[in-house]
Amino acid sequence: MKKIQLMRSGVAVSLVASVLLSACGAKEAEKPKASEGTKANASASPSAAAKKEKIELNWFINAPANTNLPDASKDFVLQAIQQKFNVDLKVSYMAEGVDYNTKLNALLASTPPDMWADKNADGGNKYAVDGLLADMTKFISPATMPNYFKYWTTEDEVKRYQIQGGFYRTPIPYVKQTYRTYYIRKDWLDKLNLKMPTTYDEYVNVLKAFTFNDPDGNGKADTYGFTTAGSGANLGWEWPELPKNGLKFPSYIENEKFVDGTMTPNMQAVLDDVTKLIDMKVVDPDWYLNKAPQHVEKAIQGKAGVVMGATKDFAFDNVSTSIQFRTKQINPKADWEPFTMVGSTPLINKAGPSNPFLFPKTVAEKNPAKISRTIEILDWLASEEGYLLTHFGQAGKHYTLEGKTIKPNGEAYANDIVKQGDFLKVWSFFTQAVLQPEVYGLTVVDQKETDRDREIVKFLAAQPTNKYIGTSLVPPQGFDLAGFRKRQNELFSKAIFEDKSGKNWPAYREELLTKYKGSELLDKYTADLKAAGVVK
Repeated sequence: MKKIQLMRSGVAVSLVASVLLSACGAKEAEKPKASEGTKANASASPSAAAKKEKIELNWFINAPANTNLPDASKDFVLQAIQQKFNVDLKVSYMAEGVDYNTKLNALLASTPPDMWADKNADGGNKYAVDGLLADMTKFISPATMPNYFKYWTTEDEVKRYQIQGGFYRTPIPYVKQTYRTYYIRKDWLDKLNLKMPTTYDEYVNVLKAFTFNDPDGNGKADTYGFTTAGSGANLGWEWPELPKNGLKFPSYIENEKFVDGTMTPNMQAVLDDVTKLIDMKVVDPDWYLNKAPQHVEKAIQGKAGVVMGATKDFAFDNVSTSIQFRTKQINPKADWEPFTMVGSTPLINKAGPSNPFLFPKTVAEKNPAKISRTIEILDWLASEEGYLLTHFGQAGKHYTLEGKTIKPNGEAYANDIVKQGDFLKVWSFFTQAVLQPEVYGLTVVDQKETDRDREIVKFLAAQPTNKYIGTSLVPPQGFDLAGFRKRQNELFSKAIFEDKSGKNWPAYREELLTKYKGSELLDKYTADLKAAGVVK
């Protein structure tokens, strides 16, 4: 985890417990144009920020791997926030995953952050059940967050997102377009005189060739077909064997009922197919222990030829964090291209609210000003001004805005932002790193975008999607969702590594439905859908 703190004086960097990076910077941002020529402490004409009491805020947020916040003196976003809102902001950030949730739970048990971006599978429901979450009723509204409600959501959407009969969470703005698909080393296909696979059987044949036919030509048996990350705990949803057997990610409605694909009888065939591939030795042998993004790193290193991507720029040519850019630094001939081996079967639902931002009950009760100030900052991040600063940089330096057209300055952006940890991807945690300027009626003329990138975008836009589930779903009161999923994953692991097939899935499924009350969970989710008017 990295942490950066703005203070009034001094710049210091220290490493704590091997994973905590703290920095202090004194350089204050320049005044907005409306305040130019006026000192911040001028009593005759104080700034809006100066009228507010200065307070300290602590946030815990997610950030992409391989990104870092720079020294405070180079972080113009932090400087802008300090000046506009008169705060000392401490931002702790980590890549989302198991470790992120573990760290969050440790913080909540000791020193809760004033705001956090929740990445738990239940969207913070357990925290609501445990009484840890603030009631947002008096904090969140179109009046307090006008930009958020104007550009990113609606009151109805926020209402349908609630849990446990109260206003405990608000959705983080989400990516409207979906980009989840598989990517393959096209240069390996060409080397082996293979065509792009379009069916599952063709895909399996490619995996065999990538594993046994030396696609990189180095004379070593050091490549595999497919890789993913099981985090030492689960099967995961990246295996093509799931959609191949009709399971839609992550859940769906069928015959007016909620369906969790991983709890259907079809999982028997999925487990059979997965274990067959493992037995063929065409899958990265470390897949189960990989923690994201370790599997992507292996693909970059040329150890595997098929991996799943979920972002628009996952394989763009000139995005420094993309799999294409980084692989080409190792092998200039590398060519990652999107494809699917499951035909018209959707790989994801239409976009809808997923993860929320949350506030702790203790902070709301003891120091509500911290919540109110945080909401002001979040709403600014959701504004056009905040969006442009956190995604394109400083106007006139990193981009120009001509009417509604954004023209980036690639060189300045690379030097000041990408080479400084690509830090805007950290600050875009609230409105997403994926560019969506169309939300504000803006378009981008990006000189870095290649014809190949545009072809990828066309492919992604043409992919089918499932219907959005329509509302928030919460487990029955007292239901141990974490325990249920843990046992489910244990049984998947047992089927794969001990049974080496799906033959015992019917018995495992029955155990989950009865002993672990899975039937009650699925019935409750269907009831939630009925209550929201999604199903009859």
